[in-house]
Amino acid sequence: MLRAIIVDDEPNSSSALKEKIAQHFFNVIVLKICNNAKEGIDAIDSLQPDLVFLDIEMPLMNGFVMLQQLTYKKFELVFTTAYDHYAIRAIRFSALDYLVKPIEIEELRSAIDRAEEKKHQNKPNQQLELLLENLVDKKHLLRIAIPTTGGLQFIKVGDIIYLEASVNYTHIFLTEKRKFTVSRTLKDFEEMLPPEEFLRIHNSFIINKNCVEKYIRGEGGQVVLTNNAVLEVSKRKKSDFLKAIGY
Repeated sequence: MLRAIIVDDEPNSSSALKEKIAQHFFNVIVLKICNNAKEGIDAIDSLQPDLVFLDIEMPLMNGFVMLQQLTYKKFELVFTTAYDHYAIRAIRFSALDYLVKPIEIEELRSAIDRAEEKKHQNKPNQQLELLLENLVDKKHLLRIAIPTTGGLQFIKVGDIIYLEASVNYTHIFLTEKRKFTVSRTLKDFEEMLPPEEFLRIHNSFIINKNCVEKYIRGEGGQVVLTNNAVLEVSKRKKSDFLKAIGY
């Protein structure tokens, strides 16, 4: 049984979510509905739930600030709204769940199934810790959680040299000759990675601008990276690339 708390300043939304849980998920009991972040902090720290459904956009104190003020953090977390672009990057790169209102039953089912699976593993919520770490500096994601067949791999964003598309998969090339393949598209990473550091130079490639060693002139040209990879720059992306590297 999963013991859950809902934190949402919109009574209609929280009531609708509680009703969906009661009707469709007999393995979840809602301990309390909190109408603001202050109530959420008190309830989470005292009741110590297994699962928290958290709205981000709340008056006086948003969901991210609330998380940073918690004492008890050993719960699975599901966000129940969208927010600004940086926040969505941070959430997705922490491999946490977020559901866009109005919440669909099947998406809710997937989130609850994942939360129950993690509860049985009885491990600290590294994804929540990673989210809080990334929220400290809103300009840079420090680390990301990469889903793998065995679970999650946590890597430093600065260790990424480049990413290469492979249909619906992406190959991630890192320092020290490390490589991961994940079931996310290159477009997903383009939307999430900090644009100050990463640049798409081709339909197939995103590079870390700090890892460019050399540019070879041509119709689009080529870049040589710190791991000696030589990648094509598309003609269409050439101007953006040259501007990004200050050429």
